[in-house]
Amino acid sequence: MAGVVVVAATVLSYTIGWFVDIPVLVPILNTAASYPFMLLALKRGDLRVAVARMLLWALTMGLCATLLSCARPAATGTLFLRGDAYRAEMFEWVLTGRGAESTPSRFIPQHIGQAAIFAGLTLATAGALSMPMGAVLMNYMGHYVGTLAARSAHPAATMVLAWHPWSVVRIVSFVILGVVLSVPLLSRIVTVAIDRMAARRFVIVACLGLIGDIVLKALLAPAWQRMLLRLTGW
Repeated sequence: MAGVVVVAATVLSYTIGWFVDIPVLVPILNTAASYPFMLLALKRGDLRVAVARMLLWALTMGLCATLLSCARPAATGTLFLRGDAYRAEMFEWVLTGRGAESTPSRFIPQHIGQAAIFAGLTLATAGALSMPMGAVLMNYMGHYVGTLAARSAHPAATMVLAWHPWSVVRIVSFVILGVVLSVPLLSRIVTVAIDRMAARRFVIVACLGLIGDIVLKALLAPAWQRMLLRLTGW
């Protein structure tokens, strides 16, 4: 039942954000839709449920941001923070193969920096600031995917394949870290009794995922760009 509420509340957060039309408010609304349900699961000591709820939240955000951007690309370009800038960067990569996406010397420091900032914010705020950061990332990625699909000869396939596999791995890793690294500060505020071994395993999985993200991107990005270029018909 909580999962259904998370999905519904996340969809509602985009609805409110759309009508209010204040870009900085959108990731805050997104976070408010899921954060209380993560807390409830952690207070019960159920780390797996907390992670599952937040993964469902991330999936719902990805769908909402993608579909909205496919339907109304001009509006979401300004509604989603950094939406148009990221779209322009990624469109250039799809067209030419040039850009950070295919350049390890550029994307590796970027990925490490984002992961470090996200982890630090999570530890310092129990996820209260890192999860809006994650929402910003999800929304501008969804904007790229949705707008690419809107201009593609094969929109449905593009909507799936433009969520690059390495990006999906990174999203899952961030979600896991966001949940587990929230626990130390939360445990000082409320009673949180989780399985420490399970927490360690989750952190190991997340760290391996962040490494896998870099490896997959380095190996697959050039071929993925060529595939997307053919798929879009540009």
